[in-house]
Amino acid sequence: MKQGQGLTIAIAVIGLLTLVNSYKLFFGGEDNRQIAPVTGAATIDNNGATNPNLLPQQQAGNAVQAAVQDNTPKTTIKFEESGHDFGSIMQNTKNEYSFTFRNTGVEPLIISNAKGSCGCTVPNYPKDPIAPGATGTIDVVYSPGMQKGNQTKTVTITANTEPAQTMLNITANVQEDPNAQAQPAQQNIQPINIQPGQ
Repeated sequence: MKQGQGLTIAIAVIGLLTLVNSYKLFFGGEDNRQIAPVTGAATIDNNGATNPNLLPQQQAGNAVQAAVQDNTPKTTIKFEESGHDFGSIMQNTKNEYSFTFRNTGVEPLIISNAKGSCGCTVPNYPKDPIAPGATGTIDVVYSPGMQKGNQTKTVTITANTEPAQTMLNITANVQEDPNAQAQPAQQNIQPINIQPGQ
């Protein structure tokens, strides 16, 4: 009976020591805490931790959120027209159109990107800020290649506007090029049967 009581006491002591060490590890002083450093726009303090009461993954999330916030002053943009129809065009042609816009806000307009919905639609945009009240153009080149029939493509403009993206549309009816070289017809090659002994 005494041997069983001693075993029970030993187990209790081990459990108590484990509990105390766990408490020190998680709730002890600054020297016991291990918090991953966070990089980004957040202010760093407490030996690399932005907030010692947050888990490392929560701190990283806060840094990402701070980096995503855009503090660029917002303005507004107005296009004379948001779409253009090239009408009937031929395959393998280069078709150009300029979309004119005005900065209708009170802050400089900064266009950070202009992207076509496919490689056949290539926009060119001003890289310098556009002053309030000033105008500019988005020059679009549409090269349909071997596309046929009615086509609709988009150009997405990203700028310091709200919302950040503005969509432009181009349409065309692409006619087959009669001068395009037809694919050579495949020759019908018959297999040769060779019989043994021939």
